Amino acid sequence: MSKQFITKEGLEKLKEELNYLKTEKRQEISRRIQAAKELGDLSENAEYSESKEQQALNEGKIAEMEETAKNAQTIDNDHSSNIVNIGSTIIVRNGKTERAFTIVGSNEANPSDGKISNETPLATSFIGHKVNDKIEVKAPKGTIEYLILNIS
Repeated sequence: MSKQFITKEGLEKLKEELNYLKTEKRQEISRRIQAAKELGDLSENAEYSESKEQQALNEGKIAEMEETAKNAQTIDNDHSSNIVNIGSTIIVRNGKTERAFTIVGSNEANPSDGKISNETPLATSFIGHKVNDKIEVKAPKGTIEYLILNIS
């Protein structure tokens, strides 16, 4: 697996969720499996089968998150930088509309919150540019022009 970019906050959130899955969630599933075993015949026990399936899904998610944490490269955003990079929050204008974007790693991307993956065409178009640069982004509906107003 290649390096994945993640903010310090994102890494902390990942570690918290991982801790929850390894402790509380594992214990909860274990209790459900034990209770299902006490019901008797496991071959026709839907509760047991469902609990074992949840256990497998939980363990898979734990393994995936541990791999992500191991390969994560923490973004150390230099707020004094005047060049857009991963970790930058930018304010751009498209026509009369202003919008803020934070460029994050793919695991943290959430476009509805303005967090865009560094791997998207939009983010890659902004990276390396400065305030007052005009950027053209090719989109399915045509080319969109943005003006970078602020970088933080």
